[in-house]
Amino acid sequence: MQLAEKLRQRAKQVEAALDGFLPGADTPPEDVHRAMRYCVLGGGKRLRPILVLEAAELVGGRAEDVLPAACGLELIHTYSLIHDDLPCMDDDDYRRGQPSCHKAFGEATAVLTGDALLTLGFELVAANAQNGRSSPGATLRVVTEVARAAGSLGMVGGQVLDLAAEGRRIGLSEMRRIHRMKTGAIFKASVRIGAILAGAGLEEVEALSRWADGFGLVFQITDDILDVVGDERRLGKKTGSDQKHGKATYPSLVGLNEARRLAAEAAAEAGTALKLFGARAQFFLDLLHFVLERDS
Repeated sequence: MQLAEKLRQRAKQVEAALDGFLPGADTPPEDVHRAMRYCVLGGGKRLRPILVLEAAELVGGRAEDVLPAACGLELIHTYSLIHDDLPCMDDDDYRRGQPSCHKAFGEATAVLTGDALLTLGFELVAANAQNGRSSPGATLRVVTEVARAAGSLGMVGGQVLDLAAEGRRIGLSEMRRIHRMKTGAIFKASVRIGAILAGAGLEEVEALSRWADGFGLVFQITDDILDVVGDERRLGKKTGSDQKHGKATYPSLVGLNEARRLAAEAAAEAGTALKLFGARAQFFLDLLHFVLERDS
């Protein structure tokens, strides 16, 4: 199956599950539930939940058995986007081709919508033990994994460092630290929790972790490049936002050509991490190249 078709099928599977997990728009309090559905179901590549599902299958599990945790991670990711778009953060008016949450529902509702998605996300991750196919011990372990990845030592901490770096010159090592925390931590959590819930051994989990380190770097460098040269219509958001806010990015630090070289280097390292799995890891190799070459 072609990668694009596989991604479409997986995204459709995730979106159907998300639709069922989210409260109905007419469930009180309606304002926050409408906003939750607007932000979660308004598009997106669903890469993080797809990685959870694919990691589970790679180590011999079933995607269906880890679907609640996969959807929980997507809700946590969406909460981070809502808060990132706020005027006190990145101040972005559009997300996924539509007005960002605070533009559509107001700032107060946007903050509360992000809070609600974060807590529902953890509820779904924890609920994975209830389907009887993931042990309570494995579920407890993945709750801890997600908490670390999303908190001050992961995504939140990366955002703090990212804001602190605005308007000043930083080095490549600090840049990598920011992006490893802000973007890479959740990608790593995605493959780790899928594998752990499916009963993977330590060697398999660590190999996927190394792949995710490289993948997250490729994704972030490409994202930085697209903010410079991307098509706003395809991206679904305005370009030039990083420069507007004086953000530290790979193109601003090393130039576009060197940024592309660093992305290719990270992709090669990530591909090497998959040797343990042989031909079974083709999806993860294809996804690396897809992200490396993406234009939206």
